[in-house]
Amino acid sequence: MSFRDLRNFTEMMRSLGYPRLISMENFRTPNFSLVAEILIWLVKRYEPQMEIPTDVDTEQDRVFFIKAVAQFMATKAHIKLNTKRLYQADGYAVKEMLKITALLYNAMKTKGMDSGDKAEEETNKFKFDLGSKIADLKSARQLASEITSKGATLYDLLGKEVDLREKRTAAIARPLEINETEKALRAAVKEALEHVQKTKDTLDNVASDEANLEAKIEKKKLELERNQKRLQTLQSVRPAFMDEYEKIEEDLQKQYETFVDKFRNLCYLEQQLEDYHRVEQERFEETENTLRLMQNKLREEEKRLMKSGGKEDESDMEIQEDEGSDSDMEDRRPTKPRPTRGRPIPGRAGARIVGTMHGGDSDEDDSEDSEIDVDDDDEDDGEDDEELKDAVDDLDSVDTPPSKPRGSRKPEPQEESDNDF
Repeated sequence: MSFRDLRNFTEMMRSLGYPRLISMENFRTPNFSLVAEILIWLVKRYEPQMEIPTDVDTEQDRVFFIKAVAQFMATKAHIKLNTKRLYQADGYAVKEMLKITALLYNAMKTKGMDSGDKAEEETNKFKFDLGSKIADLKSARQLASEITSKGATLYDLLGKEVDLREKRTAAIARPLEINETEKALRAAVKEALEHVQKTKDTLDNVASDEANLEAKIEKKKLELERNQKRLQTLQSVRPAFMDEYEKIEEDLQKQYETFVDKFRNLCYLEQQLEDYHRVEQERFEETENTLRLMQNKLREEEKRLMKSGGKEDESDMEIQEDEGSDSDMEDRRPTKPRPTRGRPIPGRAGARIVGTMHGGDSDEDDSEDSEIDVDDDDEDDGEDDEELKDAVDDLDSVDTPPSKPRGSRKPEPQEESDNDF
């Protein structure tokens, strides 16, 4: 019995029009009077002319009533009912009555559908559904092919009936031999006895195995109890080395904390060192760039001074040529070699003072003027050298690592004026 069966039964009975309201609590306990009433109503609903005895006062009457209902439903509706469950008149009887109720309920639904189909046919009498006709045509063709195959199979089997009839008649007419039958029966009995003996042996073995298992279980229980007691004893006793272990563990914790602090500090210092090296490298590169710019500036200044020195030399030569043309006595006098000042002027690469090769009294004033001019030029060049040295000293005062400037040049050695000749 299940709740779903009770619910379906009550709903079906209500749909079928049972006059009494059926509750699901009515079948919690045996209620034969209600079951008999429902069965009589179902039989009358299925066959109104059927007469069934309604007397259910005594036990014999109830048995006769249940048998009559079961026989009627078996012969008329082809429904097999369990008489024992019906006689119980509880939830199990509901399952049996549900079979009859389901049959009547399905019939009512089919009748309602048929009436609905008739109404639709009357309304759609003049409509033609080609799709349904095609489906019917396909099913008709399939049935025709199945009928043909079944007919061919039946014809082949009927053709073998002549030979099979003779064999069947011979087998039926053959008399049974008592000796063979007795032998077969004895073999079957012997086999059954052997099977029974094996079963008994198995049962005996099961009993002995059960006793052995119980003995093993008891032994294991004793071992378990002994081991538990030993475990409790070991847990209660404190090991001898436990104090030393705890002390070492505390020392280890302190050492680990110290290690962590030192490692953190080391990492911090390494980071600071890297930052310092990076800053120093940037300063060194900046200083190198500054020196390079100063060297380029100095080279440009030297080139400018060289160009200005060359122009002054050309102007001095022109002045001396003019003086020589004015004096007529210069061509008559013998030439005297005179030393000229060939000291290079700093800041003026290769610039030299050039004088005339002619001697005479008229040239003394000119030579003195030229010497004065050279001295003035030397003084000017000395001032320029001092300015360049001051600039270089200012660059050296910058806090930079020791390095030689790339564009530094050694001062050229002074050459004697006599070597020029």
